[in-house]
Amino acid sequence: MTRFAVPICLIGFCALAYWQTTQFDRVPPILLRGMQPADFPQMVLLLVVVLSLVLIVQAWLARGVEADGGDPGADPEPMTGNVWKTMGLFLVFAALAPVDLFLGLGVFAGCLAFLWGERRIVMLAVVALVAPACVFFLFDEVFEVRFPRGLLTNLWYG
Repeated sequence: MTRFAVPICLIGFCALAYWQTTQFDRVPPILLRGMQPADFPQMVLLLVVVLSLVLIVQAWLARGVEADGGDPGADPEPMTGNVWKTMGLFLVFAALAPVDLFLGLGVFAGCLAFLWGERRIVMLAVVALVAPACVFFLFDEVFEVRFPRGLLTNLWYG
């Protein structure tokens, strides 16, 4: 039953957060550039709900495997050092994000790829530099979302 608790709690949280986004002020159509303020958070919340439903389906299927002779009482494996280091990288991101969101994102992504075993310099550069740049330009140019100013975003915004 505990396998269902996390995704059900996530869905409940998403429902509450989605309701909160319905309280956002709407921008009049004549002033609208891009999306309404609530649109992006609602899309992300719906994605989390879909992924939570996938977890529920996987837990349901795993329950069937256990009924066929699997060990339902098996202890989960302890968290490895990489899990703790990954959580530490979130702290690094949180420290760098106020300086510049994309600096924090690049450092986080590059270090995470290295931590998880990527050793090719070109691929690390793609993950650390190209991926955050693509995210930035997607949101800035396509969705017309302006990011908070920082060291790197000041170079673009002027």
